[in-house]
Amino acid sequence: MTHRRLRAADGRPILLAVVGPTATGKSSLALAVAEAVGGEIVSCDSTAVYRGFDIGTDKVPLSERRGIPHHLIDVADPTDVFTAARYSRDAAQAVRDVTARSRLPILVGGTGLYYRALTRGLFPGPEGDPILRARLSRVARRRGVESLHRGLARHDPDSAHRIKPRDEKRLIRALEVWLLTGRTLTDHFADTRSPIADYVVRTVALTLHGDALKARMARRVDQQFAAGLLDEITTLWDRGVSPDAGPFRGLVYRQAVEHLRGVRDEMATRELIVRENRRYARRQLIWFRKEPNLHWIQAPGEDDGTRAATLRLLDAGATAPDPDSVTAPMPARPLDSSAP
Repeated sequence: MTHRRLRAADGRPILLAVVGPTATGKSSLALAVAEAVGGEIVSCDSTAVYRGFDIGTDKVPLSERRGIPHHLIDVADPTDVFTAARYSRDAAQAVRDVTARSRLPILVGGTGLYYRALTRGLFPGPEGDPILRARLSRVARRRGVESLHRGLARHDPDSAHRIKPRDEKRLIRALEVWLLTGRTLTDHFADTRSPIADYVVRTVALTLHGDALKARMARRVDQQFAAGLLDEITTLWDRGVSPDAGPFRGLVYRQAVEHLRGVRDEMATRELIVRENRRYARRQLIWFRKEPNLHWIQAPGEDDGTRAATLRLLDAGATAPDPDSVTAPMPARPLDSSAP
């Protein structure tokens, strides 16, 4: 591997990220690039962190990882609450550890919240105040939600410009932060930094046409059932994992649990999972389109052309994307992890 692929021209370390909607071949691309340049994979998946939830999360089996280390997989018990703040902290440490081993960290996954928390930063904010929130909700009911917006505009005009006049949830949070800290949400965001702010992040985002993506989703659902998805769930129950554990509420698992409880037959469950995957993919696409400086490639991750374009991006840097990709810069803003 060349020094050029580990560090940018200015000497800063590089993080390569592979993101995008579900079933676009992100893991295949990440594995191919890691094998080509000497990289290690850092997962960016909010369900893959949980032990025992393997088939429904499409974790790459150990036998197919080609000896490439994977991080942030199987790091939490099913009963744990794994937050974006914890992910950001642990993933940043994993990224730095990979760099310290003179290998390229490759972030891969489709959880937009985790990606943004790591690459933009996460404003922890003050803990929510239920009494204050209830009081502001009463004001909204008596005087209208717009009254909250007018109040916010007096103290934090930047946030008022960004938040819609009827977005009660976000208006309450912005007012709560100002009332509890004496500083505006805008000021807090200005002070927020990514835990890997010293890195150059080069991000490839994969996308596919609707029909092609739907076919891949249907094929993957069939593979999940053939691999023993239902047995995986009943085995977890037999081990004492509660059916109400957080990971069971995720996509694939929620619908499969309903099937096991007699809500619908298997064929209807498979069809439902495909439909829900398509809805989820649309939400992922909307989310990632708001992220700055992504290089979009409309092809599956398994394609040789996708791999070649990614390697060119890695070598050339963000100023020279592949001509078949689309760069979509957007205004960056960190997250507030304590929003109601």
